Amino acid sequence: MGSNELNSSLDLSVEDFLSHRFTHVIVGGGTAGLTVAARLAEDPSITVGVLEAGSPAYHEPSINVPGRFGETLGTKYDWQFETTPQPEFGGRKLPFPRGKVLGGTSALNFMTWNRGCREDYDAWEKMGCEGWGWEGLLPFFKKSEHFHRPSVEHQRLHRSYHNEKFHGAGGLLQTAYSSQYGVSHQHWHATMKRIGIDTNKSHLSGSNVGCWTSLTSVDPLTRERSYSANAYLSPFSNRPNLHVLTEATVQNLVLEREEEKWIAKGACFTHSGAEYVVPVTRGEVILCGGSVSSSQILELSGVGSPEILGAAGIEVKVGNPNVGEHLQEHMMTAMVFEIDPSITTMESVRSDPSLLADAQHEYSTAHAGILTTVPSSVAYLPFSFFTPISRLSSLVSSLPDSSPQQQHRHYILLNRFGSFDQRLGQIEYNFDLSNYNPYFPSEPGKRYATMLMMLQYPFSAGSIHIPPASNRNPTSVNDKPVIDPKYFAGPGGKVDLATMIESQKFGEQICKTKPLADIIVKRVFPPEQEVEEVQWETWIRNTTLTDWHPVGTCSMVGGRKGREVGVVDERLRVFGVEGLRVCDASVMPLQISAHLQATVYAIAEKGAEIIKEDWRARKRKAL
Repeated sequence: MGSNELNSSLDLSVEDFLSHRFTHVIVGGGTAGLTVAARLAEDPSITVGVLEAGSPAYHEPSINVPGRFGETLGTKYDWQFETTPQPEFGGRKLPFPRGKVLGGTSALNFMTWNRGCREDYDAWEKMGCEGWGWEGLLPFFKKSEHFHRPSVEHQRLHRSYHNEKFHGAGGLLQTAYSSQYGVSHQHWHATMKRIGIDTNKSHLSGSNVGCWTSLTSVDPLTRERSYSANAYLSPFSNRPNLHVLTEATVQNLVLEREEEKWIAKGACFTHSGAEYVVPVTRGEVILCGGSVSSSQILELSGVGSPEILGAAGIEVKVGNPNVGEHLQEHMMTAMVFEIDPSITTMESVRSDPSLLADAQHEYSTAHAGILTTVPSSVAYLPFSFFTPISRLSSLVSSLPDSSPQQQHRHYILLNRFGSFDQRLGQIEYNFDLSNYNPYFPSEPGKRYATMLMMLQYPFSAGSIHIPPASNRNPTSVNDKPVIDPKYFAGPGGKVDLATMIESQKFGEQICKTKPLADIIVKRVFPPEQEVEEVQWETWIRNTTLTDWHPVGTCSMVGGRKGREVGVVDERLRVFGVEGLRVCDASVMPLQISAHLQATVYAIAEKGAEIIKEDWRARKRKAL
């Protein structure tokens, strides 16, 4: 559907929505939720109802225009969550953005389209998640994507290399390389080559190590963001078996006891101040709320740690202490440089009404210009590229054994860190024009660029839980969840900090290397001077940000010990509750070396296929 068309599936009153008999109710119309909804509705025997707390925003320029990425953070389209004070960050609270809009965080993200390494997904399979390794997921990566091949001239100019064997050609989500790039990107590959980092000409085929030009989730015909709402929902808005109710906030799930088991029967939600219940008929409830909301709704429904639920005044229906635990998040620093004042940056365009008007005119009339660009100068590297093996070995030896319940997860992390595998991108670098650091105020008239650095496989692991009850009332969805990533906490956190210090030093080395160094005037944050290791540590502690890639709070773990350490099995079924699944980033048992969106789409595509398989099997059994 074009951005100016109406979506008839959204023209529903709550009464119209509830008049349908749904076989499947999806909680959350975000990245995963709309993907699952669209695929389930391909089966005419299935009727899908989607509940989304946010509103549709098909005509919102700050979402649609690629160059305006970041403008929606902290607005009505964002849940505006934040972390608890982090002791290792000097007590700082960090913003924790999540999309509160039809399309979820796929409407807010920075449109990077990449995948983790083969070993990332194979590690899931080693945790008993049969079929979730690289080979099992690759068909669903491809199914989600419609890749637009760049011209030979584009590849020559911008190093937009790829291997079509690993891309999809008929998927719903549009992916393409940017049509133009900033001056810094013109120097990126040559700079990396000079310090021994080769261009990876097939960075979506199982190893992202090296430098590359990032693919984006942008439609090349319109140069607008391609996300779950306009890719998966809009084309199917007239399906009679797909219905979406927006501005509907789920309070909890309806779980009923039948004999010796709990069964999901529907969802309780509020809309325009009134409370309603939507039942499911012969089918399932599928939680697609993301890493924050899926665990929150499970706990509000009585599924979780008895200690957490008791403090919240929630009846315990299924005790599972793993709900909300194992939160893993990429940590990010943003080193800022003053650059040649003649270079135009998005930041300078936003601050100059004349430049902004020109940019908007070029974008609206030609689908061109700076408003089409997103960060694209990327490199993923193993620590062993710039850190002595002896130093890495020392860090590994400092880690104690984990608890018996987490030995398998801990062993994979240890082995991944200590193998010094050149195929694994343990740290990400992303250089882009403009100042990205909220702790550094830009000086009017000056131009800036930022070296972003993101730790990919953290040992630090935290939790997301509902808060204790207050005023004698049970905790509700209106009480914001307690998000505690435990950044740099414990022995593993010390290793995370040490590797980030080493990685930060190398990030500075990149920026001192020509030809990229030719556009840099000086480093301004931290201020340019000789920085000792202790000063790097202080700066990292004081300025590290979240990269908004949370996973793991409803971990998928298969096999006999799944329920002891996980929340869902390899078919995404919640342990202890029939007719309930989770399908979103929260099921990822271990963090990956990548931005999350492509993987979340693949999870949703595969999850939808699993749900349809089980639905068909159930129908055959009933005959």
